[in-house]
Amino acid sequence: MTSLPQPVAAYFAARTPSEIAATFTEDAVVVDGRRLRRGRTEILKWREEVAQISFTKEVISVARAGAHVTVACRVTGDFPGSPVDLDHIFKLDGNLISSLEIA
Repeated sequence: MTSLPQPVAAYFAARTPSEIAATFTEDAVVVDGRRLRRGRTEILKWREEVAQISFTKEVISVARAGAHVTVACRVTGDFPGSPVDLDHIFKLDGNLISSLEIA
């Protein structure tokens, strides 16, 4: 399995919404549940909402192609349909994340 690049490792290691938002560029884009969030401020709000749900993520696999990193995770928690396997598709910009799609 490919190891997690530093920005992605920082995203998964972060424990607070602020720490997670700090792993993104100022103009980053996140798509989760077909909802689009633009910019670090909206990403912070999204992570504050997500923090209300108790869940854990287990990394299943990692694949990298240039600036794109796909991390397959099993997400288990207090939500309908748990557990669920989701791909986290990151695009990197240097040491930060410029986009994330959770599908």
